[in-house]
Amino acid sequence: MAKNVANKLSKGISPQQFVDTMQKNKEAFQDWGNRFEWAQEDDREFFESIANRDDLRCLILMAEWCGDVVRNVPVVFKALELTQMPVDVLIMEDHLDTMDEFLTMGGRAVPIVIIADTGGHVLGQWGPRPTHVQEVMTAFKQANPDREAADYQEKIGIARQEMGRRYGEGTAYQQVILEELRQLLASV
Repeated sequence: MAKNVANKLSKGISPQQFVDTMQKNKEAFQDWGNRFEWAQEDDREFFESIANRDDLRCLILMAEWCGDVVRNVPVVFKALELTQMPVDVLIMEDHLDTMDEFLTMGGRAVPIVIIADTGGHVLGQWGPRPTHVQEVMTAFKQANPDREAADYQEKIGIARQEMGRRYGEGTAYQQVILEELRQLLASV
């Protein structure tokens, strides 16, 4: 059965309300946003071209405590701002029913960017992180299904270090997010 989020459209908070009410990681979140630059003019033009469409809506499941949210969502906000599409931020803990419809390998991982039509029919999703970074967690989960294993915490720590390495120190990963969001929006 196709997913539908009609009951969540216009039920979230705005991106600005999210930033304004952040209690954790606000400075880092804003720093990643301030460091964002449009590397490719055609990317900027693509996201601006979506403003001609009034049939798309966006929901973003997220939480301010999440490192992937802090790194990735400022880029998502910048791109979606140009589309002028309505964006509702759903705080994960307040919308667990929706979160549980968008699990990543059986777990709650944020951010999840959901693109839907005006009737709430889900057209596609992105997240919780760029594909090249997510590959590490996917491989880890496949190799370590037992969360109670004695070495689970040690191994997930190693996986998280590798994810950090793949994100890199700079903002190059932000271009990857733009490419992946562009692919998603071009397909809907």
